[in-house]
Amino acid sequence: MLAAAGVAGVSAALAGCAEEPSGRVGGVPSEPERITYGDDPSQWVDLHVPDGASRGLVVVIHGGFWRAQYGAEYGAPLAEDLVGRGWTAANVEYRRVGNGGGFPATLDDVHAAIGAVAADVEGPVVTLGHSAGGHLAAWAGGRTRLERWADGPRVTHVVSQAGVLDLRAAVAERLGDGAALAFLGDAGETAYDQADPLGQVPLDVPVWAVHARDDDTVPFRQAEAYVDAASAAGAEATLVEVTGGHFEVVEPGSDAWAACVEVLDSIG
Repeated sequence: MLAAAGVAGVSAALAGCAEEPSGRVGGVPSEPERITYGDDPSQWVDLHVPDGASRGLVVVIHGGFWRAQYGAEYGAPLAEDLVGRGWTAANVEYRRVGNGGGFPATLDDVHAAIGAVAADVEGPVVTLGHSAGGHLAAWAGGRTRLERWADGPRVTHVVSQAGVLDLRAAVAERLGDGAALAFLGDAGETAYDQADPLGQVPLDVPVWAVHARDDDTVPFRQAEAYVDAASAAGAEATLVEVTGGHFEVVEPGSDAWAACVEVLDSIG
């Protein structure tokens, strides 16, 4: 999820990362395959496939406060880094608030995107998302328990990077100038019941909440509240504290990204 004040800095940081060693174990084998899963221009996935055997699939879900002005370009460096580490990586674009998204359309898109790339995957299917994408990654981990999204491939692991995991708190605190309320729209309790990760606990898949205590965009307590509630309910949930504010978790080459890679290494 990208605060307006931070877009230029993040763009520069991501551009700079392209010129620095990422720690990848191999080169990117080829251009990704563009897969469309609907008729809207925002309904597509770029699928990166490694040379040789794949370790599994990582579905990369970008942030941006669910808003249309922030797109999948922010997930591309992560997908490129992951494919070099032997993962099949799917960088997902989806409809956002301002271009036909919001509840439930954005959730429909994430569900459909996972179905488009994960149906025949052997090995783990991991959702990894940053900020608003962290919300969507965690939601996807439990989506098949809900009737609307019951038919589709299951996610086996979730990695939330500075994710919005408590929508009620996000609305109460007006994170992103009311972005969570804009995403939920006027659906009321139905939206919370179907879209709030905190309300979904306990999941039956492991969740890692990677978050920096000095995050000034999505508060660290979002991760703490989720992990505490999930653990109390008997779920497998791990809080991974990093440094670097809101954005270093999506900067290949940073210590915060290395912590995400370490989580993935523990999976496959």
